[in-house]
Amino acid sequence: MPSVFEPYGSAQSFRMIVAGGGTGGHLFPGIAVAQAFLARHSKNQVLFVNAGRPLEVEVLSRLGWPHEVIRVEGLKGRGLWNQFRSLIKMPKAVLQSRRLIKSFDPHVVLGVGGYSAGPVVLAAWLSGVATVLHEQNQLPGMTNRLLRRIVKRIYLTFPDEAGRFDATKTLVTGNPVRDEILVLGEMPRPQHEERFTVLVLGGSQGARAINQAMVAALPYLADRRELMVVHQTGREEETVVAEAYNRAGMRARVQAFFNNVAEQYQQSDLIICRAGATTVAEITAVGRAAIFVPYPFAADDHQTCNARALVDAGAAEMVPESQLEGKGLAEKILDLMDHRSRLSEMAAKALSLGRPDATLMIIGDIYKLIGG
Repeated sequence: MPSVFEPYGSAQSFRMIVAGGGTGGHLFPGIAVAQAFLARHSKNQVLFVNAGRPLEVEVLSRLGWPHEVIRVEGLKGRGLWNQFRSLIKMPKAVLQSRRLIKSFDPHVVLGVGGYSAGPVVLAAWLSGVATVLHEQNQLPGMTNRLLRRIVKRIYLTFPDEAGRFDATKTLVTGNPVRDEILVLGEMPRPQHEERFTVLVLGGSQGARAINQAMVAALPYLADRRELMVVHQTGREEETVVAEAYNRAGMRARVQAFFNNVAEQYQQSDLIICRAGATTVAEITAVGRAAIFVPYPFAADDHQTCNARALVDAGAAEMVPESQLEGKGLAEKILDLMDHRSRLSEMAAKALSLGRPDATLMIIGDIYKLIGG
């Protein structure tokens, strides 16, 4: 697992647990911090602990990260009976987490959000281990809100203007971005006048509304032979969407999930996507123009807030899901295809908003907390 960060050569090595995940928005920032932590000292060790959802298992196994699974279920939006069952399982999850902590003996536990972070961070606090959190979004998730009082530090992507956290514990760092994506920000964007590549991302699980809008847009795009679409659909709609591109005679690569998303970013001219904090951070790291379609049911509509920061800076466009339809989306794509200079300006402005130092800030502060 090579890193773009140079080792610091510290005399002492440390161990860290990264707890939580569930979605790419939680998991990938944890991986970014883990990469930098290993780069800090060749003998540092990282263990991921989560609920063992398919995305977590697949990504961590493929990348070679050690990981353990605890038996825990979420509470939010699951109905009273399922919430009761989840609460009953919580003490056992904490005990299971304490056994893992005793075995691995970490110097610090980092919670990255998601319900599986809760029992691990709590068990670490009960065991006297240093605990820290990272909050990706403007509105904190339930797990981080519950844990905020017991941890030593909370790393924030956005300033805490609402005062939800103890200001003496917070550090605004931005959102950590994985090494393989960070390096793209230092590379020139490929120029292909004969090809225009649109990357469609619906998050790690896909986005039905974006899938349907792209399918509806195909009749308006099919005659542009220079257009290439790379489309991440999620598992449920991969076959249906792929068939739609075939019927339209479009050049396209359709997959449920891209393991090599950094490569897809590098080859893209325009990105159509949700506006989760991790996606926004990655787009600013690589410097690409984007059309955001915020998930309308995100808590307090925080994805719209995420997107608005780039739209106001001239780095992106935004289409509310309620206004998303095929012809209008096609018109936006074609307009940017035909005005490459504006596309380049948007990409440059996006790059200027990136926080490539986020991961190093977090690792530096963690080292201070654990005495490294």
